[in-house]
Amino acid sequence: MILSPLYLVSEYVVRAPLSVVVPAAESAELPRRVYNFFTFGPQRKAGVIPVGYADFGLNPSVGVYGFWNDAFAVGNDWSVHAEAWPDDWYSLAMKESVRLDSRHVLHVQVSGVHRPDRVFYGVGPQSLQSSQSRFTEAIADESAMLDWKYWRGSRLQLTVGLRSESLGPGHYGSDPSLQREAATGAFAVPYGFGGRYTVEYNRILAALDSRRPVPAPGSGARVELKAEQDSNMLSTARAGWIRYGAAAAGFLDLDQHQHVVSLSVAAQFVDPLAGVSLPFTELVALGGDAPMRGYLPRRMLDRSAAVAALHYVWPLAPSLGATLQAAVGNVFDEHLQGFRPSLLRFSGDVGLSTVGVQDYPIEAIVGIGSETFEHGGQIDSVRVQLSVNHGF
Repeated sequence: MILSPLYLVSEYVVRAPLSVVVPAAESAELPRRVYNFFTFGPQRKAGVIPVGYADFGLNPSVGVYGFWNDAFAVGNDWSVHAEAWPDDWYSLAMKESVRLDSRHVLHVQVSGVHRPDRVFYGVGPQSLQSSQSRFTEAIADESAMLDWKYWRGSRLQLTVGLRSESLGPGHYGSDPSLQREAATGAFAVPYGFGGRYTVEYNRILAALDSRRPVPAPGSGARVELKAEQDSNMLSTARAGWIRYGAAAAGFLDLDQHQHVVSLSVAAQFVDPLAGVSLPFTELVALGGDAPMRGYLPRRMLDRSAAVAALHYVWPLAPSLGATLQAAVGNVFDEHLQGFRPSLLRFSGDVGLSTVGVQDYPIEAIVGIGSETFEHGGQIDSVRVQLSVNHGF
């Protein structure tokens, strides 16, 4: 199996030392002492946590995450998250969460991010790793979301928001800017580059999940549907687009001790309204987050995508878990037009993450990604990431 070396490293290079280090740290009460150092107030409901991010191929960052639970009133939680790096990248997010009752939470958030190191390789399933270029993306976003947890792990999320984006030339190391790489004929300059747009969006996510979240999800099934309608506020024709998708997954706990294997399939689509063109940053994207974490964010872009993934999670130590994932998928033209199995790509990754820590998790990922099977399927992407509460 292609992921066997990654699995062996996680089990015998990582787990073995941890089996000694973690018990020693717990006997010295190190986790409690660290937690008490960064939190304060009655019942430790407030704190300031250092955060950071390192992803080979992107600028790193350092910052802080601050929180105050039950601020001024029970059920009113505040948080602020800031990160930056001297190379003209910075981000800030402020959120207020109001717990209406045990099942309903209202989130209001304002955020902004400016990054000069976003990657672009072209649009379509056959874009090449050798065409890697950079662009700058600046985003300002204000939103309100109602989150309803109605049964076991099921939830319904309703979001409204306003988002502005500005897109221009970027830089990172020796990589060329997007327009410079386009001048070589590697790809065409995508629609929206060099411009700015503002959209009002309405989003719904509905998930039906038979698993119980406490003490930890085990065997079960999950079906997720999502849709979003965006209206371009700067267009005289009030143009916009809709994006929608579905995912289904089955989970099996092998021993009732959180050794869980799962199989999932997912599809995503975006369609313009009134025949207008889409800014390239609004296309369906694969890479970055699961299930194809062997690639940098937005490695593949187009009008639709299909992915199937096999995922295994298991505990390594108290409060620390491991993940192993293999996926095949790619982006395609509208409504999966042009889909062929030979155009699929492989992505695999192994990761470590803290368990049961929602506000400031620590995560490490090592992943690989391939060219299309039609192009030989050779591994041409290696991704290494380490983050502490990274959200940008």
